Amino acid sequence: MNVKKYCVLGLMSGTSLDGLDLVYCIFIKKNNSWIFELKFMEFIEYNLLWKKKITDLFYGNQDFQKIDLEYSEFISKSINKFIKNNNLNVDYISSHGHTIFHEPNKGITKQIGRGDIIFERTKIPVIYNFREQDVKLGGEGAPLVPYGDSVLFSNYDSCLNLGGFSNISFKKNNKITAFDICPLNIVLNYLAEKKNMTFDRDGYFSSKGKIDHYLLKKLNSIHYYKLPPPKSLAKEWLDQYFLCELNSFQLSVDDLLRTCVEHFSLQISNIFSDFEISNCLVTGGGVFNKFLISQIKSKTETKIIIPSKDIVNFKEAIIFAFLGLLRVRNEINCLSEITGSSTDHSTGEIYP
Repeated sequence: MNVKKYCVLGLMSGTSLDGLDLVYCIFIKKNNSWIFELKFMEFIEYNLLWKKKITDLFYGNQDFQKIDLEYSEFISKSINKFIKNNNLNVDYISSHGHTIFHEPNKGITKQIGRGDIIFERTKIPVIYNFREQDVKLGGEGAPLVPYGDSVLFSNYDSCLNLGGFSNISFKKNNKITAFDICPLNIVLNYLAEKKNMTFDRDGYFSSKGKIDHYLLKKLNSIHYYKLPPPKSLAKEWLDQYFLCELNSFQLSVDDLLRTCVEHFSLQISNIFSDFEISNCLVTGGGVFNKFLISQIKSKTETKIIIPSKDIVNFKEAIIFAFLGLLRVRNEINCLSEITGSSTDHSTGEIYP
């Protein structure tokens, strides 16, 4: 039996801007099949200063190169501490970094987290900058996780991530379809901050609010939802098309939260129905929003499967560890049918 084993450290920073996910995974290839073991994991919360720096950078109020350098040092220290504390032997570091600009229609996607600095500080080969090549090939540069879903979580009909944005992947007629459905935690956390909270725990305040049906109708009529995949969302879109609509309504925060949860659960359940999805593995921070999950379940007959807490929290970091490994092996890790690029390709830069 031909068996190959790799030890990969995966790093992910998502759009919800809560912090860094670090995982240490063992990937084993037996003949033509991949299996993985999640051995160690850690979440490092961004402090208020880092949240402000990254937010200011998005709005052009910080020097990109300066913050990129500082952020690279920050994640390098986090990686080294993670390795030391757990006494790890690491073959590769696969780093997603944090996306600052993402406008694929303009050929723009930019992340912070430099591979050269991470390598210099850790002395471990780094795979990073996963999105740029796909955009150069005419793709959306997103979503990238679905290819990993199709390999590592293929025993489920579909995979739904409830992160800053909600995105789904599924296989129909031997073709992978994947796209962003709607914004999610990035909006709910934005509203929670108006109550001086980082998030609405369990959806408590959402459950106390009332649905504003006029706002709900306006949100449901947003043009993006009528577009066919491949398609993706980013913070630029959020500010221009979603938050401006939300902020034009003089409603209580609870009512805004309740209306948004209704909107998000409707959009997600519509996708389940439109694509006749029988079961769905659901991960991401939104899984812990009990009210949101209850609203999704109430609108669909699709079986909702929630895995272990570790998979819920760290699935995307696991998959980016895997995508980085595929890049090292020079194997396809990005499909044109998912992102809309001109060809299937192996994406990510390797340093050195």
